[in-house]
Amino acid sequence: MTTAEPRTAEPPAASAGGGTAVGPAGRPSGPDPIRWPDIAAPAPRHGPRTVIAAAVVRRALKQLPLRVRFADGTELGKGGPVIDVHDPGAFHGRIGAQGLIGFGESYMAGEWDAPDLVAALTVLAAHAAELVPAPLQRLRALWAPRRPRAQLNTPGGSRDNISHHYDLSNDLFALFLDETLSYSSGVFRSLPARWDLLADAQHRKIDRLLDLADVREGSRVLEIGTGWGELAIRAAARGAHVTSLTLSAEQRDLARTRIAAAGLADRVSVELCDYREARGTYDAVVSVEMIEAVGAEFWPVYFRTLDARLAPGGRAALQAITMPHDRMLASRSTHTWIGKYIFPGGLLPSTRAVAETMRDHTGLTVDRREPYGPHYAETLRLWRERFTERAWEVEALGFDATFRRMWNFYLAYSEAGFRSGYLDVQQYLLTKEAAAR
Repeated sequence: MTTAEPRTAEPPAASAGGGTAVGPAGRPSGPDPIRWPDIAAPAPRHGPRTVIAAAVVRRALKQLPLRVRFADGTELGKGGPVIDVHDPGAFHGRIGAQGLIGFGESYMAGEWDAPDLVAALTVLAAHAAELVPAPLQRLRALWAPRRPRAQLNTPGGSRDNISHHYDLSNDLFALFLDETLSYSSGVFRSLPARWDLLADAQHRKIDRLLDLADVREGSRVLEIGTGWGELAIRAAARGAHVTSLTLSAEQRDLARTRIAAAGLADRVSVELCDYREARGTYDAVVSVEMIEAVGAEFWPVYFRTLDARLAPGGRAALQAITMPHDRMLASRSTHTWIGKYIFPGGLLPSTRAVAETMRDHTGLTVDRREPYGPHYAETLRLWRERFTERAWEVEALGFDATFRRMWNFYLAYSEAGFRSGYLDVQQYLLTKEAAAR
């Protein structure tokens, strides 16, 4: 396994993950207010938004197959996975102030918990469309936080957004990913999955995409979104010549190291380059879970780029996480917890949005689409369990307790999305008509 060179752990307050303030006798005294200002700040406990949030939340919870236990002894729900609300005032106050961002921040602050976090979040994901009453849904533009303009995926904005997540630390990702360093869903032979089969599942996913794109000896391949280089390595091992684009300097450097170690540096070029700046034509374009970082405003540009870079008769293979079309429309302008803390500027498309964008802005044809969401749920479970098992190593890298709690919530939240069917993942084959003779 080729990973990043080990680093000496920095003092937590200076690290990429931020720091946890330390109180008397070295005991943690809560989130660092510099690194985590919105978590460290006291939750608003009074006012009309808090009162309304409490009423809406309690009304929703009464109808769900959950068991929600409040610190005052109140219990709500019809039974099922348990949620313990340790500080009801703060819990309702954060939701009243920030909606679903507040829900996630309340978890990060330790104001609520769940013995089985994935199970509890799966129930909430399955009922996402029903949690907010229809009248309030229609007024979403008035109460939901708006996506910050600074997160718009312009060329400069995209670099900042990608760096926020992927330049955290190669060592961090190496702690919970398998030896292929693949940060996308694998394809397993059977479910449930096992950790020792994850690398094979990642290779199976990559090989399916390369087969869809008909990558072979002599193929000219453009990869949009390098990751840590595994797809480029396997494409080059087939005899292809690969140009791979990334906006993450950390990923580029490690991908180049891994490609050189595989003896394939003469066949692969990894460039720090925005997809909009790509030039030339290729027999195949491959892009794995990149469209999620493009932003709805730039989906037409992204697909036009695929069209422009493909030679006549070429094939593009994409892997994309998708969500229901109505929920995508409702959330496309909304600032979310994932957008604030994990993937700024990100938005999952719907299969309908992909089809309509392709139809309206390109000459490409959707030749095939294969969903396999349950495999992503299992991939995420394996990552989450690995992350939890190696939490002390994450801490040694300088990532504080608030970061680790945030990351656990992110992995559980994502897994719940796939387990509930709210999220799915697709492999697409796009084709371009050959030039007329």
